[in-house]
Amino acid sequence: MKQLKTQSIENNNLLSILQWLIFLLANAVALPVIVGDLFHLSEAEISTLMQRTFFVVGLASFLQGWLGHRLPIADGPAGSWVGVFTILAYAAIEQNQNLHETLQVLELGMIITGVILILLGATGLVQRILSIFTPIVTGTFLLLLCFQLSGVFLKGMLQVKEAGAQLDLFTTCIAFIVFFTVIILSVAGKGWMKGYAVLIGIGLGWTLFFITGHIEKTTVSSHIVSLPEIFSWGVPKWNTGMAVSTILMVIILISNTIAALTAVNQAIYNETKMASGQLNRGTFAGGIAHILSSVFSTVGVVPLPVSAGFIRLTKQKRTAPFLIACLTLVMISLFPIITHYLALLPGSVASAALLASFVQLIGISFQNIARVPFHERSLTILGIGVLLGSGVMFLSSGVFQNLPSIIQYVFGNGLFVGTVAVIILEQAWRPNPENGLRS
Repeated sequence: MKQLKTQSIENNNLLSILQWLIFLLANAVALPVIVGDLFHLSEAEISTLMQRTFFVVGLASFLQGWLGHRLPIADGPAGSWVGVFTILAYAAIEQNQNLHETLQVLELGMIITGVILILLGATGLVQRILSIFTPIVTGTFLLLLCFQLSGVFLKGMLQVKEAGAQLDLFTTCIAFIVFFTVIILSVAGKGWMKGYAVLIGIGLGWTLFFITGHIEKTTVSSHIVSLPEIFSWGVPKWNTGMAVSTILMVIILISNTIAALTAVNQAIYNETKMASGQLNRGTFAGGIAHILSSVFSTVGVVPLPVSAGFIRLTKQKRTAPFLIACLTLVMISLFPIITHYLALLPGSVASAALLASFVQLIGISFQNIARVPFHERSLTILGIGVLLGSGVMFLSSGVFQNLPSIIQYVFGNGLFVGTVAVIILEQAWRPNPENGLRS
């Protein structure tokens, strides 16, 4: 009986590790392809970018879980950085600039951002600005993050890559089967099926693609072991506009870190307060992660708030399986043949599983917002932030191309615009203790 119980625990640990590994993979696999398309990278360049992304995601997540905030939070390519990559890619094409030089400018931006984050975390200065990240700021950030990435993941489910493209009905049907499988099992599943809803959904979708012959085949590298290349895009290139803009980028990245820590603490411990030193360590480790992102030429990685949704869906609250999964991802990134087959995970399946996780994140954002009394002041601030932020997301990427680069970086990012608007209004419009209005 004791042997059977031990074997059952080991099996549960293995499944937990596998589920975290696939979650890390699902968050890392889509955005390299998007960035590759934006900058006209070849298939081989996208493949190596994906390898480097897996390596940095696994290493950064492990460092955060071990020495940083010490929570099971997956790091992944930041949606805010993808927004900057998109703006600069379109600007470079419009002005006939070299796209690889633009990538070198972005490497510089990530290094400067990393240094600032390290200084803020090491000195504890980040704690001094913690008071501006009120529940309504955190809730608005999470809500706008869901708005921003839901479009990306829905397009991924539908496999719509360009305007006017027709739907692939087979891919769309499989994606929605995965999405509703994860939702139904997470809500109505019993026992282990409830805890492994994401793993079951992804496994089902991948199997359906495989048995119907819809898995794409690409050339496998002949190398058995391949180390990630350093500065694959070239050495960082100085750009004053990017250097100044990193100060503003730091604000949104700190917002992201606070939102992720708040959401995961809420999902695991049902508490919104962070443990002592958690933010300092998380910010410091986040700076190291950004320098790693630059050195290995990937999109800057950050703690992903959607991890809270994943934890609520799967009940995977332990840190040990998460850390093992992170190291496993680092190891397999060194073997091109393994990376190749992992990268064959259909983007529509990964997108469907991630979108299902965002259902829980929407709930967490509402819980944060609901901690503030719904008076005229709070509702007005929330309304302005959501309208401005989501409105910018619907604007054409070329709207700000004729303006200075720093304006492009700031006003082209709806997540940044909405969050900063709420921060400014929260500080400028002080509440009256009795009715929530200025006294």
